[in-house]
Amino acid sequence: MPSCRPISILCLLISLQSAGVAAAGRTQPVISGKAGAASRPFMGWSSWSFIRGDPTQAKIKAQARVMAAKLKKYGYTYVNIDSGWTNGFDRFGRPRVNRRRFPAGIASLAGWLHHHGLKLGLYLVPGMPAAVYKANCRILGTHVTARQIADPNRPGNTLSRNFYKLNFKSPGAMAYVQSQANLLAGWGVDYLKLDFVGPGGGYPGLRQTNCRPEVRAWETAIKRTGRPIWLELSNSLALRWAPFWKRWSNGWRITGDIEAYHTPFLTSWKHVLVRFAAAPRWVKYAGPGGWNDLDSLEIGNGAKDGLTVAQRRTVMTLWCINCAPLCLGANLEKLTPGDLKIITNRSLIAIDQAGVPGKLIQRTASQQVWVVKRPKNVMDVAFFNLGSAPAQMQVRLSALGFANAVKVRNIWRDVPPGRAAHRLKITVAPGGTQLLQLSAAH
Repeated sequence: MPSCRPISILCLLISLQSAGVAAAGRTQPVISGKAGAASRPFMGWSSWSFIRGDPTQAKIKAQARVMAAKLKKYGYTYVNIDSGWTNGFDRFGRPRVNRRRFPAGIASLAGWLHHHGLKLGLYLVPGMPAAVYKANCRILGTHVTARQIADPNRPGNTLSRNFYKLNFKSPGAMAYVQSQANLLAGWGVDYLKLDFVGPGGGYPGLRQTNCRPEVRAWETAIKRTGRPIWLELSNSLALRWAPFWKRWSNGWRITGDIEAYHTPFLTSWKHVLVRFAAAPRWVKYAGPGGWNDLDSLEIGNGAKDGLTVAQRRTVMTLWCINCAPLCLGANLEKLTPGDLKIITNRSLIAIDQAGVPGKLIQRTASQQVWVVKRPKNVMDVAFFNLGSAPAQMQVRLSALGFANAVKVRNIWRDVPPGRAAHRLKITVAPGGTQLLQLSAAH
């Protein structure tokens, strides 16, 4: 149980500084997380897919070294530590670092990553842990205690009833969130994932838990720290509240986990198909400041990905035309040349980072056609064959808004550009994709 000794006078004075002062004591300009951190989808890596709940300083640095050497030049910079970095809570009820796993602490790791041109992400869940409530910790900078700001009869997230809902009618609740945000900012954190946010995914009986007040509090607290920290929400967020997620966060998971648990693979085609069903409903909410998150890109380890080569290209294409965050889930120390070529395809990355999500224009039970409109009458057309046999797919140029012939470039195939006069017609492999870039023919 964390200690809850009385606050020293020195700590109290420090905590009563302006909310715009970083935890390290250095005054910084107020930077909105919405505008500063998320003008385009983030690119990076997450520890969950293959490390699961056992991240360590050594493991994280090993992945980061590969990112710095092979991936940073393509835009991958975030190194996100998922569940497993904490060990209880300090006397103010704030998360405490697991020193066995991270002996030098989080601030040291953040500094090391920043030195290598990378960024650090951490993971938390909403609500007050029952242990903090039981210890009745005093909230930093206030005379309020934990039991005055949390309700043990209401769950704080969709994960467990061992987290209690914060009562934001009490001013101490906002102070509690602010104290945690200041702690992360003082460490140099660049990204925060709040998992098991409701209404949305999670465990039966908890999925309607309303975490919206705490999400709003976190975005407000992050802004007040003066540090542009990306705020990501997970998972399977309720579509009916999409405008709210857009207003108060930088990204939101639209589905459940993509990992194929209890198998030797990172994912499976079945888990990918869920994204094809969900993505069209969310497209209109994505844009600068906030993005639809399709979960990790489980590409990088060849056959261990759990997907065929064609399916891996399909995954990369779907994520990029939706302008989803490109967050790798593979073991970067085991990158295969073929997968490295997929995840560093500059044409695909450019589509993702342009921040103009595509739209679904044709759909059958086993086929989808998406388009991304670019400036100067340029368009990307993605054909997806979700079936188990090769498929002939086509779309009329008039349906795309072209009155005349177009020049056609195949982004996935290294062949000279061609021309099309009336329609695009192409064969697509099972589970595969073809991505064509169109421009006016002269």
